[in-house]
Amino acid sequence: MRLLASQIAAATGGTLHGPDVSVDSASIDSRTVRERQLFVPIVAARDGHDFIASAVAAGAPVYLTDRAPDPAVAATAVQVADTAEALADLGRHVRAGVPGSVVGVTGSVGKTSTKDLLAGVLATTFRTAASEKSFNNELGLPLTLLGAPGDTEAVVLEMGARGIGHIAQLCSIASPTVGVLTRVEAVHLEMFGSLDDVAQAKGELVESLPADGLAVLNADHAVVAAMASRTSARVLTYGLAGGTDVRATEVVLDDELRASFVLHSPWGSTPVRLGARGEHQVGNALAAAAAGGGVGVSIEKIADGLLGADLSGLRMEMSTTAGGATVINDAYNANPTSMGAGLSALARLDARRRFAVLGTMAELGADSDAEHRGVAQQARELGIEVIAVDEPAYGDGVQHVTGIDGAVDALGTLGDGDAVLVKGSRVAELERVVDALS
Repeated sequence: MRLLASQIAAATGGTLHGPDVSVDSASIDSRTVRERQLFVPIVAARDGHDFIASAVAAGAPVYLTDRAPDPAVAATAVQVADTAEALADLGRHVRAGVPGSVVGVTGSVGKTSTKDLLAGVLATTFRTAASEKSFNNELGLPLTLLGAPGDTEAVVLEMGARGIGHIAQLCSIASPTVGVLTRVEAVHLEMFGSLDDVAQAKGELVESLPADGLAVLNADHAVVAAMASRTSARVLTYGLAGGTDVRATEVVLDDELRASFVLHSPWGSTPVRLGARGEHQVGNALAAAAAGGGVGVSIEKIADGLLGADLSGLRMEMSTTAGGATVINDAYNANPTSMGAGLSALARLDARRRFAVLGTMAELGADSDAEHRGVAQQARELGIEVIAVDEPAYGDGVQHVTGIDGAVDALGTLGDGDAVLVKGSRVAELERVVDALS
């Protein structure tokens, strides 16, 4: 979104120092700054102001600052009271110029995949921008808005939360017209405290919607379905059960775990094939279909978008080792629900030996040990051998190893007929196991 430095100053209540040059996006990381990007130094564990000169050298023509500009830095400065607040104000300014739908997507699991699938659906009909990767907090969301091209007609924004009030804050920036709720699960309880608190926080999205907006709710989850009472917006439900507005029948998985099904909706029915892997993606696809259809995408275009959607990395990526073993890289994140989905997908593969290399499931709170043991038990019931990396909570009956090398050594020689799932929370960085196997 092209902005002049004077517009940035006006939107943030800041003071302009220097020429009135333009930018077309923004960055908070001096290491990744591109030409014509606004640099926003964030004060956190490290003070971003220390990297302004580096950002300018990399191509940033304008930067924000909450202190007097450095005359030795040859770029335009906009002096503001608080750089993080100014970034949010810029997000609000850009959002006001989006003429069409702004969709917020949240939930305990599935929000990134749903965001990706919905972006694919909307892009068949509208010029669409969407959150990169999991840019889903008070910094990532305005960065997404600022990076949207000037002719954008629809925006899809992933919304995460670390506690009650966080999604309401994001909605104050994004002013969504459509809200999509995937699932409410007992994840991140270390931060939230209880499942009720998770539900309260996630429901802030539907509460923010205007009366002429649209809430898309997962009818297969009672807590999510009940959120219809928390919004004045129109409601569309989705799920696998009968009686929902958007549902799937005749679900089948191919040899590469890609689902096909018949999509039923208020706009008609059509066969659908997903590019995303795993049966759990059917629910995410239904959410995307409901939101897309609800804002005017035809049923035929919905099917096209679900097949061709670009998916974020480290999620059910499948590859084959030199020896012929199948590896599923689902290492982006993990919680009990997504672990169960990953194990079920692994069990569906035609293999003589199945291994799950599992890292920690972070932020589960007081029930963490029990949840880890439950995943290990599910794996045993499916005939899957678990290799636990640096996480003793998986308990007895699994192979415990230290580090990436330990996991690779435990797998031994893999060949045709072997299948491996690699999954853990982001802190585990288990994609390094996949790299080693490759």
